[in-house]
Amino acid sequence: MTTVNPIEWASDPRVDAYIERLPEWQRLICQEVRTLVHDADPEVEETIKRTTQPYFVLHGNVCALLAARDHVNVFLYDGGMVPDPHGIITAGHDNKTARTVSYRRGDPINAPALTEMFRRIIANNRAGGWRKLQRG
Repeated sequence: MTTVNPIEWASDPRVDAYIERLPEWQRLICQEVRTLVHDADPEVEETIKRTTQPYFVLHGNVCALLAARDHVNVFLYDGGMVPDPHGIITAGHDNKTARTVSYRRGDPINAPALTEMFRRIIANNRAGGWRKLQRG
């Protein structure tokens, strides 16, 4: 796992609780992704949607976390618009809303690539969102 220096951001205690319930290896992945999305833009906010799922939002959804039995999914809400030159997308290549990056125990996180994707999604959100950008 990449070591990142966290910046100041407001955590949502519901997201804290979601992460704390996970096995250690999933907790480490979720904590790193959480830090990366906040480092991408300190204005990103945390919330819970769909009853228990952590979402990170700024002018729209940026990403969401979902811990499954043997992996952690990071859903990137980009409408398939953000380039993936490092090949980190693992599923949803043709999805019209979100694509997925899955991490299993021991998988390294390509922090620079994921952070760049977060920054591009946030820039698109600030420009009106991927739906507006696709129409225009």
